[in-house]
Amino acid sequence: MTSMRALRQDSANGPEDLRLITDAPVPTPGPGEILLKVAAAGVNFADVMQTRGTYEDGPEVPYIAGFEAAGVVVAVGEGVTAPAVGDQVVGTGGGAFAEYMVMSAAGAVPVPAGWSADQAIGLILNWVTALAALKPLGRLAAGETVLVRAAGGGVGQAAVRLAKHYGATVIGTASPGKHDSVRALGADRVLDYGAETGEVDLVLESVGGAGFAASLAAAKRVTGRVVVYGVAGGEAAITNRDLNFRHQIHVIGLHLGVLIEQAPVIFAELMEELRALIAAGVCMPGTPTVYDLADGSKALAELEARATSGKLVLRP
Repeated sequence: MTSMRALRQDSANGPEDLRLITDAPVPTPGPGEILLKVAAAGVNFADVMQTRGTYEDGPEVPYIAGFEAAGVVVAVGEGVTAPAVGDQVVGTGGGAFAEYMVMSAAGAVPVPAGWSADQAIGLILNWVTALAALKPLGRLAAGETVLVRAAGGGVGQAAVRLAKHYGATVIGTASPGKHDSVRALGADRVLDYGAETGEVDLVLESVGGAGFAASLAAAKRVTGRVVVYGVAGGEAAITNRDLNFRHQIHVIGLHLGVLIEQAPVIFAELMEELRALIAAGVCMPGTPTVYDLADGSKALAELEARATSGKLVLRP
Protein backbone atom coordinates (compact mmCIF):
# COMPACT_ATOMS: atom_id res chain seq x y z
CA MET A 1 0.00 0.00 0.00
CA THR A 2 1.38 3.41 -0.96
CA SER A 3 -1.50 5.63 0.20
CA MET A 4 -3.76 5.62 3.24
CA ARG A 5 -6.64 7.28 5.05
CA ALA A 6 -5.59 10.00 7.47
CA LEU A 7 -6.82 13.13 9.21
CA ARG A 8 -5.13 16.28 7.93
CA GLN A 9 -5.26 19.64 9.70
CA ASP A 10 -5.43 22.37 7.09
CA SER A 11 -5.50 25.54 9.22
CA ALA A 12 -5.08 26.91 12.73
CA ASN A 13 -8.84 27.43 13.06
CA GLY A 14 -9.39 24.46 15.35
CA PRO A 15 -10.90 20.97 15.04
CA GLU A 16 -13.44 22.06 12.41
CA ASP A 17 -10.63 22.05 9.82
CA LEU A 18 -9.46 18.51 10.61
CA ARG A 19 -10.34 16.65 7.40
CA LEU A 20 -10.34 13.01 6.34
CA ILE A 21 -8.21 12.36 3.26
CA THR A 22 -7.71 9.07 1.42
CA ASP A 23 -4.47 9.72 -0.47
CA ALA A 24 -1.93 10.42 2.26
CA PRO A 25 1.41 8.70 1.54
CA VAL A 26 2.32 5.80 3.81
CA PRO A 27 5.44 6.93 5.75
CA THR A 28 8.75 5.06 5.73
CA PRO A 29 10.57 4.32 9.00
CA GLY A 30 14.00 5.92 9.30
CA PRO A 31 16.93 4.75 11.45
CA GLY A 32 15.74 3.85 14.94
CA GLU A 33 12.07 3.98 13.89
CA ILE A 34 9.25 1.50 13.33
CA LEU A 35 6.24 1.59 11.01
CA LEU A 36 3.01 0.86 12.84
CA LYS A 37 -0.29 -0.30 11.36
CA VAL A 38 -2.53 1.75 13.63
CA ALA A 39 -5.34 -0.09 15.40
CA ALA A 40 -6.24 2.73 17.80
CA ALA A 41 -5.10 6.34 18.15
CA GLY A 42 -5.41 8.33 21.34
CA VAL A 43 -6.96 11.80 21.44
CA ASN A 44 -5.32 14.31 23.80
CA PHE A 45 -5.86 17.96 24.63
CA ALA A 46 -2.52 18.68 23.01
CA ASP A 47 -4.17 17.64 19.72
CA VAL A 48 -6.75 20.38 20.24
CA MET A 49 -4.03 22.92 20.99
CA GLN A 50 -2.17 21.93 17.82
CA THR A 51 -5.28 22.49 15.71
CA ARG A 52 -5.34 26.06 17.03
CA GLY A 53 -1.61 26.64 16.66
CA THR A 54 -1.11 27.14 20.41
CA TYR A 55 1.02 24.07 21.15
CA GLU A 56 4.68 24.94 21.75
CA ASP A 57 6.77 23.88 18.73
CA GLY A 58 3.71 22.18 17.24
CA PRO A 59 3.51 21.09 13.58
CA GLU A 60 2.99 23.58 10.78
CA VAL A 61 -0.19 23.23 8.74
CA PRO A 62 -1.02 21.22 6.76
CA TYR A 63 -0.05 18.16 8.81
CA ILE A 64 -1.31 14.67 9.61
CA ALA A 65 -2.67 15.00 13.14
CA GLY A 66 -2.31 12.84 16.23
CA PHE A 67 0.72 11.58 18.17
CA GLU A 68 -0.36 8.55 20.23
CA ALA A 69 -1.24 5.11 18.88
CA ALA A 70 -1.26 1.37 19.41
CA GLY A 71 -1.05 -1.29 16.72
CA VAL A 72 1.14 -3.87 15.01
CA VAL A 73 4.70 -3.29 13.80
CA VAL A 74 4.83 -3.91 10.03
CA ALA A 75 8.34 -2.63 9.23
CA VAL A 76 11.45 -1.44 11.05
CA GLY A 77 14.14 1.07 10.19
CA GLU A 78 17.90 0.69 10.19
CA GLY A 79 19.41 -0.38 13.50
CA VAL A 80 16.16 -1.52 15.11
CA THR A 81 16.42 -4.86 16.91
CA ALA A 82 13.27 -4.50 19.03
CA PRO A 83 10.37 -4.35 18.70
CA ALA A 84 10.11 -6.75 15.78
CA VAL A 85 7.68 -7.03 12.88
CA GLY A 86 4.46 -8.54 14.20
CA ASP A 87 4.79 -7.15 17.73
CA GLN A 88 1.89 -5.19 19.23
CA VAL A 89 3.08 -1.91 20.76
CA VAL A 90 1.86 1.44 22.02
CA GLY A 91 3.81 4.66 21.78
CA THR A 92 4.03 8.18 20.42
CA GLY A 93 5.04 9.85 17.19
CA GLY A 94 3.68 12.30 14.63
CA GLY A 95 0.80 11.44 12.32
CA ALA A 96 -1.08 8.97 14.53
CA PHE A 97 -4.53 9.80 13.12
CA ALA A 98 -3.94 7.55 10.12
CA GLU A 99 -3.84 3.93 9.02
CA TYR A 100 -0.02 3.88 9.36
CA MET A 101 2.48 5.96 11.31
CA VAL A 102 6.16 5.92 12.30
CA MET A 103 7.40 6.17 15.88
CA SER A 104 10.67 5.82 17.75
CA ALA A 105 11.49 2.20 18.50
CA ALA A 106 13.00 3.24 21.84
CA GLY A 107 9.72 4.70 23.06
CA ALA A 108 7.46 1.88 21.85
CA VAL A 109 6.15 -0.31 24.67
CA PRO A 110 4.62 -3.79 24.29
CA VAL A 111 0.84 -3.93 24.64
CA PRO A 112 0.25 -5.97 27.82
CA ALA A 113 -0.85 -9.58 27.25
CA GLY A 114 -4.60 -9.85 26.98
CA TRP A 115 -5.13 -6.14 26.33
CA SER A 116 -6.63 -4.79 23.09
CA ALA A 117 -5.16 -1.80 21.28
CA ASP A 118 -8.09 0.34 22.50
CA GLN A 119 -7.39 -0.67 26.09
CA ALA A 120 -3.67 0.08 25.80
CA ILE A 121 -4.13 3.66 24.59
CA GLY A 122 -3.09 6.02 27.36
CA LEU A 123 -0.59 3.58 28.84
CA ILE A 124 2.31 5.90 28.03
CA LEU A 125 0.88 9.41 27.80
CA ASN A 126 -1.62 9.13 30.65
CA TRP A 127 -0.30 6.56 33.09
CA VAL A 128 3.39 7.40 32.76
CA THR A 129 2.70 11.15 32.92
CA ALA A 130 0.66 10.65 36.10
CA LEU A 131 3.31 8.35 37.57
CA ALA A 132 6.13 10.80 36.78
CA ALA A 133 4.17 13.69 38.29
CA LEU A 134 3.46 11.78 41.50
CA LYS A 135 6.70 9.96 42.20
CA PRO A 136 10.07 11.13 40.81
CA LEU A 137 8.97 14.75 40.33
CA GLY A 138 6.20 15.18 42.90
CA ARG A 139 8.02 13.06 45.52
CA LEU A 140 4.73 11.75 46.91
CA ALA A 141 4.90 10.00 50.29
CA ALA A 142 2.24 7.88 51.97
CA GLY A 143 -0.05 9.92 54.17
CA GLU A 144 0.26 13.10 52.10
CA THR A 145 -2.65 14.89 50.43
CA VAL A 146 -2.75 15.30 46.66
CA LEU A 147 -4.94 17.69 44.67
CA VAL A 148 -5.58 16.39 41.14
CA ARG A 149 -6.92 19.09 38.86
CA ALA A 150 -9.02 17.89 35.88
CA ALA A 151 -9.43 14.56 37.65
CA GLY A 152 -11.99 13.37 35.08
CA GLY A 153 -9.50 13.43 32.21
CA GLY A 154 -7.15 10.68 31.05
CA VAL A 155 -4.12 11.70 33.14
CA GLY A 156 -6.33 12.80 36.03
CA GLN A 157 -8.07 9.45 36.31
CA ALA A 158 -4.74 7.60 36.28
CA ALA A 159 -3.36 10.00 38.90
CA VAL A 160 -6.30 9.40 41.25
CA ARG A 161 -5.84 5.63 41.11
CA LEU A 162 -2.08 5.84 41.52
CA ALA A 163 -2.14 8.35 44.37
CA LYS A 164 -4.55 6.14 46.32
CA HIS A 165 -2.33 3.13 45.65
CA TYR A 166 0.63 4.99 47.11
CA GLY A 167 -1.29 5.83 50.29
CA ALA A 168 -2.31 9.44 49.67
CA THR A 169 -5.50 11.28 50.48
CA VAL A 170 -6.84 12.45 47.12
CA ILE A 171 -8.87 15.55 46.29
CA GLY A 172 -10.06 15.79 42.70
CA THR A 173 -11.55 18.75 40.86
CA ALA A 174 -13.89 18.12 37.95
CA SER A 175 -17.07 19.41 36.36
CA PRO A 176 -20.22 18.28 38.21
CA GLY A 177 -21.13 15.57 35.69
CA LYS A 178 -17.81 13.80 36.32
CA HIS A 179 -17.88 13.74 40.13
CA ASP A 180 -19.31 10.22 40.44
CA SER A 181 -16.75 8.68 38.07
CA VAL A 182 -13.85 10.38 39.87
CA ARG A 183 -15.21 9.26 43.25
CA ALA A 184 -15.48 5.69 41.92
CA LEU A 185 -11.74 5.77 41.15
CA GLY A 186 -11.06 6.26 44.86
CA ALA A 187 -10.94 10.04 45.36
CA ASP A 188 -11.65 11.02 48.96
CA ARG A 189 -13.20 14.35 47.97
CA VAL A 190 -14.41 15.61 44.59
CA LEU A 191 -14.99 19.32 44.13
CA ASP A 192 -16.12 21.69 41.41
CA TYR A 193 -13.50 23.89 39.79
CA GLY A 194 -12.96 26.95 41.94
CA ALA A 195 -14.03 25.30 45.19
CA GLU A 196 -11.87 25.78 48.29
CA THR A 197 -9.52 22.82 48.68
CA GLY A 198 -7.45 23.72 51.72
CA GLU A 199 -3.69 23.21 51.87
CA VAL A 200 -2.24 20.09 50.25
CA ASP A 201 1.21 18.55 49.90
CA LEU A 202 1.14 18.06 46.14
CA VAL A 203 -0.86 19.61 43.30
CA LEU A 204 -1.08 18.04 39.85
CA GLU A 205 -1.79 21.04 37.64
CA SER A 206 -2.88 20.71 34.01
CA VAL A 207 -5.51 23.41 33.65
CA GLY A 208 -3.72 26.74 33.88
CA GLY A 209 -5.55 29.92 33.03
CA ALA A 210 -7.54 31.56 35.80
CA GLY A 211 -7.26 28.46 37.99
CA PHE A 212 -3.46 28.45 38.10
CA ALA A 213 -3.28 30.89 41.02
CA ALA A 214 -5.60 28.63 43.03
CA SER A 215 -3.28 25.67 42.43
CA LEU A 216 -0.31 27.66 43.68
CA ALA A 217 -2.25 28.86 46.72
CA ALA A 218 -3.31 25.29 47.60
CA ALA A 219 0.28 24.03 48.04
CA LYS A 220 1.66 24.10 51.57
CA ARG A 221 4.26 26.78 52.19
CA VAL A 222 7.89 25.64 52.00
CA THR A 223 7.20 21.91 51.51
CA GLY A 224 4.33 22.00 48.98
CA ARG A 225 4.91 20.98 45.37
CA VAL A 226 3.05 21.87 42.18
CA VAL A 227 3.78 19.74 39.10
CA VAL A 228 2.65 21.48 35.90
CA TYR A 229 2.01 19.16 32.94
CA GLY A 230 -0.67 20.97 30.92
CA VAL A 231 -2.06 24.36 29.90
CA ALA A 232 -5.56 23.38 28.77
CA GLY A 233 -7.15 26.55 30.16
CA GLY A 234 -4.55 28.92 28.76
CA GLU A 235 -1.29 30.46 29.92
CA ALA A 236 -0.70 31.80 33.40
CA ALA A 237 2.38 33.46 34.86
CA ILE A 238 4.33 33.22 38.10
CA THR A 239 7.14 35.63 38.91
CA ASN A 240 10.23 35.55 41.07
CA ARG A 241 8.46 38.04 43.37
CA ASP A 242 5.55 35.62 43.70
CA LEU A 243 7.89 32.80 44.75
CA ASN A 244 9.77 35.03 47.18
CA PHE A 245 6.87 36.79 48.89
CA ARG A 246 3.62 34.94 48.13
CA HIS A 247 4.17 31.29 47.16
CA GLN A 248 7.19 29.74 48.89
CA ILE A 249 6.64 26.42 47.11
CA HIS A 250 8.26 24.04 44.62
CA VAL A 251 6.99 24.53 41.04
CA ILE A 252 8.03 21.69 38.72
CA GLY A 253 7.49 21.44 34.96
CA LEU A 254 6.76 18.12 33.24
CA HIS A 255 6.61 17.27 29.55
CA LEU A 256 6.77 13.54 28.94
CA GLY A 257 8.49 13.82 25.55
CA VAL A 258 11.29 15.88 27.07
CA LEU A 259 11.58 13.47 30.01
CA ILE A 260 11.93 10.50 27.64
CA GLU A 261 14.61 12.33 25.62
CA GLN A 262 16.57 14.04 28.40
CA ALA A 263 16.18 11.56 31.27
CA PRO A 264 16.06 8.05 29.74
CA VAL A 265 17.13 6.45 33.04
CA ILE A 266 14.12 7.97 34.83
CA PHE A 267 11.86 6.86 31.96
CA ALA A 268 13.21 3.30 32.22
CA GLU A 269 12.50 3.32 35.96
CA LEU A 270 8.97 4.58 35.31
CA MET A 271 8.38 1.77 32.82
CA GLU A 272 9.65 -0.79 35.32
CA GLU A 273 7.24 0.58 37.92
CA LEU A 274 4.42 0.60 35.37
CA ARG A 275 4.95 -3.08 34.62
CA ALA A 276 4.70 -3.81 38.36
CA LEU A 277 1.50 -1.75 38.57
CA ILE A 278 -0.01 -3.71 35.67
CA ALA A 279 0.91 -7.02 37.31
CA ALA A 280 -0.63 -5.82 40.59
CA GLY A 281 -3.87 -4.82 38.87
CA VAL A 282 -3.50 -1.13 39.76
CA CYS A 283 -2.99 -0.08 36.15
CA MET A 284 -5.92 -1.74 34.43
CA PRO A 285 -7.07 -1.95 30.79
CA GLY A 286 -8.73 1.27 29.75
CA THR A 287 -12.37 1.66 28.71
CA PRO A 288 -12.11 4.54 26.24
CA THR A 289 -14.82 6.21 24.24
CA VAL A 290 -14.25 5.09 20.64
CA TYR A 291 -14.84 7.19 17.53
CA ASP A 292 -14.33 6.29 13.88
CA LEU A 293 -11.38 8.04 12.26
CA ALA A 294 -13.82 10.00 10.09
CA ASP A 295 -15.31 11.49 13.27
CA GLY A 296 -11.99 12.82 14.53
CA SER A 297 -13.05 16.45 14.20
CA LYS A 298 -16.10 15.72 16.36
CA ALA A 299 -13.99 13.95 19.00
CA LEU A 300 -11.58 16.88 19.31
CA ALA A 301 -14.42 19.42 19.43
CA GLU A 302 -16.15 17.51 22.23
CA LEU A 303 -12.88 17.24 24.15
CA GLU A 304 -12.30 20.98 23.76
CA ALA A 305 -15.83 21.66 25.03
CA ARG A 306 -15.14 19.53 28.17
CA ALA A 307 -18.01 17.27 27.10
CA THR A 308 -16.04 14.04 27.46
CA SER A 309 -14.69 11.93 30.32
CA GLY A 310 -11.65 9.67 30.39
CA LYS A 311 -9.76 8.56 27.31
CA LEU A 312 -10.91 9.06 23.71
CA VAL A 313 -9.80 6.78 20.87
CA LEU A 314 -9.98 7.05 17.08
CA ARG A 315 -10.18 3.76 15.20
CA PRO A 316 -8.88 3.85 11.57
